[in-house]
Amino acid sequence: MPVSGIRVLLADDDALLRAGVAVVLGSTDDIVVVGEAADGLDAVRLCRELTPDVVLMDVRMPGIDGIEATRRVVATGSAARVLVLTTFRDDEYVWGALRAGASGFLLKRSSPERLIDAVRTLAAGDALIDPTVTRDLVAQFVARVPVAAPERALLDQLTDREAQVLRLIAEGRSNEEIAELLVIAESTAKTHVKRILAKIGARDRAQAVVLAYRGGLVR
Repeated sequence: MPVSGIRVLLADDDALLRAGVAVVLGSTDDIVVVGEAADGLDAVRLCRELTPDVVLMDVRMPGIDGIEATRRVVATGSAARVLVLTTFRDDEYVWGALRAGASGFLLKRSSPERLIDAVRTLAAGDALIDPTVTRDLVAQFVARVPVAAPERALLDQLTDREAQVLRLIAEGRSNEEIAELLVIAESTAKTHVKRILAKIGARDRAQAVVLAYRGGLVR
């Protein structure tokens, strides 16, 4: 019998942490934990077998780490969206996760409410980067890579308003906040975001932010 609600796979080598997260997510009516993995290889295998909507991925695991596991999950064309859980704001492993195709980042010390909201956000097709790491994380990552011509060419396709919206996305703003700041309807903000992703070929907002930095739109 199919499981209803948002299907979540937990990937972390800390059994106690997995148990705690499972309890938090299990307290909701719309989220269900369909599986747990203690290492990266198990995460990839279970993602294929269980077809979760969201994978909560630790970056440091035995076998293959969360970065490689994320890369393999994305490479299979899986619809699962990966939320990387990290302990430190400057965690070196997170740089690779950006490139691997992660759709969100959240600090492990975040509140249960924030974790639940993050899962729902990714399941709805949006990306999420913890506000406390957005600027530091992405800015430090792209600072290592010079402005790239291909990304610049992609960004040149955007209208002035779309470029403005992408800058706000890079600040970690939600659709609601973008609408407020630009004095437009939230539905209009959502439309702008969808068009931006389509034009620059980004999988989600997280990848769009990386492109914005690498293309020099945001410094």
